[in-house]
Amino acid sequence: METIKIKATNTTLTPAIISYVESKLGKDILGKFSGHGKILDVNIDIGKTTEHHTNGEIFRAEVNVFVKGRVLRAVSDKEDLYSAIDDVRDEIVEVLRDSKERKDALWRRGARSIKKMLRLG
Repeated sequence: METIKIKATNTTLTPAIISYVESKLGKDILGKFSGHGKILDVNIDIGKTTEHHTNGEIFRAEVNVFVKGRVLRAVSDKEDLYSAIDDVRDEIVEVLRDSKERKDALWRRGARSIKKMLRLG
């Protein structure tokens, strides 16, 4: 069961922002990576940061993807909310792809060692 939860911090969550987040992140995350049946939950937090050492408005987009047994995370801070959302989308897709490739490599390495043991035995 896959769910997307969107939360806003220090800003209002307008229908336009919700629509943009769902179109960008929902399609990329759940559309591309849910076929494996592993993504359980996606939490998206967007808003303004209140860092005292930065000037102007800095927007933050954070995505936490809960996969069986672990959490994959990406964060982006930009001067524009929509560019922060776009940047965090690229980061989380890369994190998900790397995680999948690492798992596949581990599986292949295990299968290779089993095949080698069967040849010797």
